[in-house]
Amino acid sequence: MEKAKVYFCKEITPENVIRVYEMLGKELKGKVAVKVHSGEEGNQNYLRPEFMRPMIEHVNGTVVECNTAYAGERNTSEKHLKTIEKHGWNKYFDVDLMDEEGPDISIPVKNGVHLHEDFLGKNIQNYDSMLVLSHFKGHPMGGYGGALKQLSIGCASSEGKAWIHSAGTNKNQYTLWDNLPDQNDFLESMAEAASAVVDYFKGNMAFVNIMANMSVDCDCCAVAEDPCMKDIGILASLDPVAIDQACIDLVNKSEDPGKEHFLERVNSRNGVHTIEVAEKLGVGTREYELIII
Repeated sequence: MEKAKVYFCKEITPENVIRVYEMLGKELKGKVAVKVHSGEEGNQNYLRPEFMRPMIEHVNGTVVECNTAYAGERNTSEKHLKTIEKHGWNKYFDVDLMDEEGPDISIPVKNGVHLHEDFLGKNIQNYDSMLVLSHFKGHPMGGYGGALKQLSIGCASSEGKAWIHSAGTNKNQYTLWDNLPDQNDFLESMAEAASAVVDYFKGNMAFVNIMANMSVDCDCCAVAEDPCMKDIGILASLDPVAIDQACIDLVNKSEDPGKEHFLERVNSRNGVHTIEVAEKLGVGTREYELIII
């Protein structure tokens, strides 16, 4: 497989997000879904809609989200819609909570070991292409959160999230947490679910990772640590495996003393395993060329 191209800009501004995206030369056609993280109530680190606004408007996109599979302010449609409003997303954009109303749709997972199907909110059928606009940061369970997590956990319905977390054994968000699988089984399930969404959109996707507010905790944490590293930059690619690998490599190469804390979170959860498995499934390649703009 040829090396993937990953474009990088150090200065993080809304205008530079567009600039890095445009380097891809990719026109997202038809109705464009823009997958963001709406931010759990109480979280201080999620990227605000005001920052995302120029990029989302640039592709004339609809913000899409799905309900969570853990207790909080986003695990039911009623609560999640209130949080979306409180955080200001629908002030600027059309927002589609894709699993607001059932039934979910099932899409196939090719060559999955744990998952043979992935469950998505049915409204994903309304879109022709997707921009995955990810805040790169740590994660309590996955080690890190980037493009692959947005594709898998992020795009899955509430029941789909439980399905991935349980490695394909449970779709109930309330009983899920009593019997979690082996960590690697969970990570492999994330990669499998990500592969299904990539197959679903048949190349009509682009990926932007923003390395800012880099806490070891995800935007899904109501109580999250403050960032432990300085901001690094904006990356864009047509390859979700390459862009996540590039982010990990930039952390590893950083001289920021806070990287040790960040990498402890990634490595203690074996987070890179998701990238490894996604590559084996043909989602993308870990071999990339970093093009600085």
